[in-house]
Amino acid sequence: MMRALPFILLFAAAACSPKPAATPPPAPAPKTVVGDFSRPLDARGTEPFWAVAIRGTTLTLTRPDQPIVIATAPGAVIQPGRASWTGKTPDGRELKVTLYASNCSDGMSDHIYPYTAEVDVPGASPLSGCADTVAALAKGPKP
Repeated sequence: MMRALPFILLFAAAACSPKPAATPPPAPAPKTVVGDFSRPLDARGTEPFWAVAIRGTTLTLTRPDQPIVIATAPGAVIQPGRASWTGKTPDGRELKVTLYASNCSDGMSDHIYPYTAEVDVPGASPLSGCADTVAALAKGPKP
């Protein structure tokens, strides 16, 4: 029995020792968000109020008490999760609109927009807001 005692102690110690931690599964790869930027889109913002209509190659910016700015863009530059239009006004200035496939709330309506919008305006501070397709906006707020 004395000869078996070291083996018994070794077995008991092994049984009581904590199990090695399991290796956690690898984190899932980040999803690439894709947006459908091919349809007519409206972007809008508050504080200050503004709106940009994106219709094919035409960008139309409206703001209260400001002249309408119309720019012609060759088309959108599409990247995963975003699209950018850089248009030229008739006097040669640039108007840039970037939409990101990211849910957005304007803080004033119940509409959840699928895009966040940024607008770089010639001679003014950048604007930020939300955007959606014209068809979705016509249907009203999404639940």
